[in-house]
Amino acid sequence: MQDLCVAAVQMISGESVSANLAQARRLLEQAAARGAQLVLLPENFAHLSDRGSAGAAEPFAGTVEASAERHPIQHALRQWAAELGVWLVAGAVPLTERADGAPVPGGRTRSASLVYDTEGVLRARYDKIHLFDVEVADAAGSYRESASIEPGDELFTVATPWAELGLSICFDLRFPELYRQLALAGAEVLLVPAAFTYVTGQAHWLTLLRARAVENGCFVVAANQGGEHSPKRRTWGHSVIIDPWGEILAEAGEGEAVLVTTLSADKLATVRRNMPLLDMRRL
Repeated sequence: MQDLCVAAVQMISGESVSANLAQARRLLEQAAARGAQLVLLPENFAHLSDRGSAGAAEPFAGTVEASAERHPIQHALRQWAAELGVWLVAGAVPLTERADGAPVPGGRTRSASLVYDTEGVLRARYDKIHLFDVEVADAAGSYRESASIEPGDELFTVATPWAELGLSICFDLRFPELYRQLALAGAEVLLVPAAFTYVTGQAHWLTLLRARAVENGCFVVAANQGGEHSPKRRTWGHSVIIDPWGEILAEAGEGEAVLVTTLSADKLATVRRNMPLLDMRRL
């Protein structure tokens, strides 16, 4: 690993895709101006409503040139990465096609994290594996992502000029085996774009993120949604960047935020040398 300046962008996305994209672009410009080399957007950054994010669903552009008409979100992401000269990780984009181009059956979508390099080239796609089908003591009461989203079934790490990234999305955070497999596959920085609810975030968000960092000896960069989206939808915010020892390097509150900090290669090497957990496993 080499030192890497990262940014976690916190948003309050709504139903207007154009307004959300304008908000994301503005915050990305702030991150780039502060020296970020890699920027993480939150889950559902382009569209978030009581009905989820399906209202912004578009076909998967893959490696072909994204069309502003057919792929407005992917087109914007590629342009932003190239124009700002950053690696851009789009928390989650609702796609009507699987990675191989096959339509997602049953009218559902895939929730995909897309990674673009400084040339705007798509380097990786990760489809959310664990879906949020739970009861929560908030205004919504019940969440059923599986009604509109098809789960993915494959883990992904992606190499950058600085570090190996491990990809995940939101509810994945509650499943430590996913992150252990990412670490064993070489991940040094774990990315967690999210739209954690206020209730579940207040109870578990930071605890889970620090655990994933410590137990795997990895940096964790977590970009959350952070505010009131509708009368039934409130997210926790508190986006955070954590080092492999579990120390908080940067943390937001609620509302819009851009966290920028440098991940130290020396810190990662020291923690892994002094406590080589991945090598000490017995099970």
